[in-house]
Amino acid sequence: MLTKEQILEVLKDVKDPEINRSLVELNMIRNIQIDGDRVSLEVVLTISGCPLKVKIEEDVVAAVKSLGAAEVHVRFGAMTDEERAALSAQLRGNQTHNMVPGQAQVLNPILAKDSKTTFIAITSGKGGVGKSTVTVNLAVALARLGKKVGIIDADIYGFSVPDMMNIEQRPTVIGETILPVDKFGVKVMSMGFFVEDNSPVIWRGPMLGKMLRNFFSEVHWGEDLDYLLLDLPPGTGDMALDVHTMIPQSKEIIVTTPHATAAFVAARAGSMAIRTGHQVIGVVENMAWYEAKDGSKEYVFGRGGGAKLAEQLACELLAQIPLGQPETHPAEPDYAPSVYQGDSPIGKLYRELAERVVKKCAESNVNPS
Repeated sequence: MLTKEQILEVLKDVKDPEINRSLVELNMIRNIQIDGDRVSLEVVLTISGCPLKVKIEEDVVAAVKSLGAAEVHVRFGAMTDEERAALSAQLRGNQTHNMVPGQAQVLNPILAKDSKTTFIAITSGKGGVGKSTVTVNLAVALARLGKKVGIIDADIYGFSVPDMMNIEQRPTVIGETILPVDKFGVKVMSMGFFVEDNSPVIWRGPMLGKMLRNFFSEVHWGEDLDYLLLDLPPGTGDMALDVHTMIPQSKEIIVTTPHATAAFVAARAGSMAIRTGHQVIGVVENMAWYEAKDGSKEYVFGRGGGAKLAEQLACELLAQIPLGQPETHPAEPDYAPSVYQGDSPIGKLYRELAERVVKKCAESNVNPS
């Protein structure tokens, strides 16, 4: 006969998809009732409208049926304000576990010196070169390689990542803790989640740095993130300076087009990274060519800008990405206007880019400059 202890034991392996911790550990499994081979129980969600309710129910039912239950009935409840506050404090409390007496408190464990998370800032000298497109597709390609990945859309004025990934869900807020939205296996946080109707953000410089700090101090990224990509605003302004100060261990990828002027301007962003102690791991040349139906290549924006920039910054030309558009339809379940399918020609180029980035990061972590 089934017992409550057996059910709780098997449900220890079922995790809340947003927090990535066991439902049992989070005390979300309540009121277990057993009648022969029929089981009913309550799952207390962080919020009543949890968008991942169906996923949680499927996982709970599958786990309990693996014990031999014929029927599993799941009821849903929601945490009280007090329970959410306690959970928020528990999640935020993890941020202080790496503190050393006499040192300043870190904003988040992933910012600590012993963090296993690799930060990669994606930047450019000017707008319109496809920096965000590169960020999104590199992140998705890394996730397809089995890596645990996050994106901070730090382009506060020109946020675009949620739209590019077709994210309509808003982040879950538990007390003072924000859970990033997961799409294509990538955790995403953006100013776009907090702006209604695509309204403009009219802020002065200091407010930008405060928002970036909030993305670390109030967002629960988890402690097992392999890579956190930061989609920076173009140029060398306040946000870039804040990133260089806040995350001194960050690596950097410079995005340019083949056009000589774009590469010339991008060199400034690369020089800033070098002067502030960041490591430029490479250049991505976007819009490198247009491939016609007969297979011929048209170099719409010229040639050689990416290679020249890489030579100037003494780094590697990591990838050349042609002009293109993802071949997906809005009716498809995994539709996103800017994310390439993994088996598409450009999707394969992004996979190769992801593999090169993993290799470069591993080499630099072993032999830091």
